[in-house]
Amino acid sequence: MKRGIFIIALLFSAQIFAQAIYEDERYVPETDPAVLKNLDEWQGKKFGLLMHWGTYSQWGIVESWSICPEDYGWCERKKGSNPSNYNDYIKDYEGLRKTFNPVKFDPEKWAKAAKYAGMKYMVFTTKHHDGFNMYDTKYSDYKITSKDVPFHTNPKADVLKEIFNSFRGEGISTGAYFSKPDWHNENYWDPYFPPFDRNVNYDPSLYPEKWQKYVDFTHNQILEILTNYGKVDILWLDGGWVRKRDQVNIKENYDEKFTENESKNGFIKHRVVDQDPKMDELVAKARAKQPGLIVVDRAVHGKNQNYLTPEGRVPAKTLPYPWESCIPAGGGWSYSPGATYMTGRQGIHMLVDIVAKGGNLLLNIAPSPEGEWDKGAYDLLQAYGDWMKVNSTAIYNTKPIEPYKEENICFTQNKAGNVFAFYLAKDGEDKIPAEVTVKSISPKKGTKITMLGSKTSLKWTKEGNGFKVIIPESLRNNLPAKEAWTLKIEAINR
Repeated sequence: MKRGIFIIALLFSAQIFAQAIYEDERYVPETDPAVLKNLDEWQGKKFGLLMHWGTYSQWGIVESWSICPEDYGWCERKKGSNPSNYNDYIKDYEGLRKTFNPVKFDPEKWAKAAKYAGMKYMVFTTKHHDGFNMYDTKYSDYKITSKDVPFHTNPKADVLKEIFNSFRGEGISTGAYFSKPDWHNENYWDPYFPPFDRNVNYDPSLYPEKWQKYVDFTHNQILEILTNYGKVDILWLDGGWVRKRDQVNIKENYDEKFTENESKNGFIKHRVVDQDPKMDELVAKARAKQPGLIVVDRAVHGKNQNYLTPEGRVPAKTLPYPWESCIPAGGGWSYSPGATYMTGRQGIHMLVDIVAKGGNLLLNIAPSPEGEWDKGAYDLLQAYGDWMKVNSTAIYNTKPIEPYKEENICFTQNKAGNVFAFYLAKDGEDKIPAEVTVKSISPKKGTKITMLGSKTSLKWTKEGNGFKVIIPESLRNNLPAKEAWTLKIEAINR
């Protein structure tokens, strides 16, 4: 994943919405009953944690991307002894393993904070595009447990094992982020050729044996994780350019590059290459190890993308397939020194907006080089947890109900037919107004309306196609939550 700047204002252009519709056209529903069951349960969890962590955290840079020879501002090289020389930079970057020693690593503390916040699942970067493995793989020496990594003598050196065990211990389901491209592997970036861009640096059709070695390596590593690290609920695959392509798809992609004016003089920043990872075979083998495994082959059209992952954004409307917005809590995807985190209000409002549209929020927190989370991350999770203690029943296991959102009021519905109306505090508001009007939801005659966290039955009157509810001053002066208040409507007219 690239560095993302989180945007709290959820205003998206028509172009982005058009992209969402295109994604809808590309979604292929799952047919495996065990996967469908797990996918349904996953949709009810609503709130998860993503963590990007690797040797790159020492430089506070954009994950692996600075070693990719593409000319984008967000991945330019600024660190190391001689960043103006690519080869020198690579040596310095790969040398980061020799100083990586996160001795303050405390996954149990992370897991407890995530549980308090109301997170129900997590996804951890086992390996990013640079190929550095955050677990004890037998297929590569470029790993956190290698002898040239200072942390290898630590009892918690197998980071993935420690994280998975800690989060499972708090009842949080586990997911493995895995990068399909590996820029360190000699069968992806062959040392004989210079790397051109993010893609494989040779033609797989000219060197099929070499490419097969890479496919075998990738399969072996993924199956290793699914064999040696206990129950894994989600396989979250990144690097969507590593995919099988046909001639039509290749031509379409190149046409897009020129019609979108990526280059006016023929220079293309990165190519489109058919590099088939044999994903169908891999998924079959993976589910033989972990039946019902949810697979997310991100940004690749087909049956192996069980849910879609809008990155760094929230769709403008509800989407008719399983989806999850992955959003950085502060700074970028990887550790950023001095990062500013979203406030509790911003984070809670974002979660409510996503859930009201039928999605999940996967919130990214990046550990430091020492193995710590910033105080801003803990403060944010504390705010989530304080709010979720009162309002979580309106979040978990709910579904969207039209119109999803009305000005600053969002809606969800549970299986019993109760409707929840979230009043999102406006700027400057520290309490809900004395009267709240909802124009688009019509409660049944005589139905009960309460505020979550309070047993007080609220007076309401019908107004047009909606209703107006009165919030007594005694409740307004002793509200059960901050940032957003949830009205529970027992039954509505349909």
